[in-house]
Amino acid sequence: MVMSNDSHRQPPSSGPSDEAAPGTAPYPAGRPYVCPPWIGRLLVSPLRRLFTDPRRRLGPHVRPGMTVLEPGCAMGFFSLPLARMVGPTGRVVCVDLQATMIDGLLQRAKQAGLDDRLVPICGTLDDPRLEPYVGRIDFAAAIHMVHEVPDGAAFLRRLHDLLRPAARLLVIEPRWHVPAAAFARTVERARKAGLVELDPPRAGRPRSALFERPAERAP
Repeated sequence: MVMSNDSHRQPPSSGPSDEAAPGTAPYPAGRPYVCPPWIGRLLVSPLRRLFTDPRRRLGPHVRPGMTVLEPGCAMGFFSLPLARMVGPTGRVVCVDLQATMIDGLLQRAKQAGLDDRLVPICGTLDDPRLEPYVGRIDFAAAIHMVHEVPDGAAFLRRLHDLLRPAARLLVIEPRWHVPAAAFARTVERARKAGLVELDPPRAGRPRSALFERPAERAP
């Protein structure tokens, strides 16, 4: 579910680059795990809603008119509910590394009548093509994908720069892939990137943490 190596469509920023600590990503150093398209189709199965409700998970952070970023969007299990939440005046910037995932996302969005609310971007780790959105993102959701990025520290620095002052980032990771110690390293990297932790991880819930880019102080 990391963002594809083919590129068509529109703009992200640049790609991660700090050496991953052991246990952070179970993939070859310097290379992302790229989710196969057949898994992308499984991830949008209606059965998944029995276990994960996108509106319940993301709704408290999203308002109509927002510009929301979803890196590693795959075929849009979260993207389409986000598009409904931001309404006709909002936009969801959906980034993936694979053109196949973006095509699947667009097909589903058109069927749902939501394609005009999406900004689909097929980028690369080195050029996610997000420069037009620097300082313009109201909320970002990095769901089950930070552990797939070879350089988590650089990735989190990029997310910091894309957020508006006082905008928030929600990071959710899967327990079955990401040990508690590895998630703690992600949280520490987010702090070092300049993000303030608002809702720290707690026992008994999925590996998630909420961060905010600090508001700019008046001179």
